[in-house]
Amino acid sequence: QVQLVESGGGLVQPGGSLRLSCAASGSIFSIDVMGWYRQAPGKQRESVSRITRGGSTRYADSVKGRFTISRDNAKNTVYLQMNGVKPEDAAVYYCYAGGLISIPSMTRRDYWGQGTQVTVSS
Repeated sequence: QVQLVESGGGLVQPGGSLRLSCAASGSIFSIDVMGWYRQAPGKQRESVSRITRGGSTRYADSVKGRFTISRDNAKNTVYLQMNGVKPEDAAVYYCYAGGLISIPSMTRRDYWGQGTQVTVSS
């Protein structure tokens, strides 16, 4: 049973930093893409950042230069370092694992975490 478990959310002051982590557990052969989405109240879920197994990254324009995504393939874990946090970054952040191949079925599918709340307030 594959699961994605996020951690690291919480309260951060404007201009502060926060680091989100997401670990995929279970019998996993490989994961193509890992990333983060977020959803603020009354808004649609949006992509924040993603990273391929080979390390190629992509960021939403709103977070470029402030957020950094990284990944530990051996641990099936993805991180999101959030610096210079702004009030508009407040949202529930969801971890995503795309093209995850599980063992022994070798089935390929996408998985989502339960979400972790990021609150920005002074």
